[in-house]
Amino acid sequence: MHSTLIVARMDPGSSTDVAKLFAEFDGTEMPHRMGTRRRQLFSYRGLYFHLQDFDTDNGGELIEEAKTDPRFVQISEDLKPFIQAYDPATWRSPADAMATRFYTWTAAK
Repeated sequence: MHSTLIVARMDPGSSTDVAKLFAEFDGTEMPHRMGTRRRQLFSYRGLYFHLQDFDTDNGGELIEEAKTDPRFVQISEDLKPFIQAYDPATWRSPADAMATRFYTWTAAK
C-alpha cells in the first residue's frame, strides 16, 4: 500500500463541513478512479492533514488524470473556503503540500 499526506491550514470549526464534502465525494466512483483505498482527515491546532492510501504507488498519477473530472474540480472549489495552503507562496498543486515520509515501520506478521 502507498500513502500520501497533504498538509494545509484549516479553521478547526470547519471540520464538519469538510468531512461532509468528502463524504459526498467518496460516495461517488471518484475514489476508485483515483485508486484511493482509504482516506483519513485529521486536524490539529489549525492544521489539516489529509491521508490517502492507495493499492499501488501510482496514486499521484491517477489523481493527476482525475483532476479534470468535474467532480474533482467541484470539490476543490467547495473546499476553498475551509482549506488554505500551508505556504501560499509556494503552492501550485496538491503535490506542493505533500509531506515527505522519512521513516516507516511495519509489524511482522
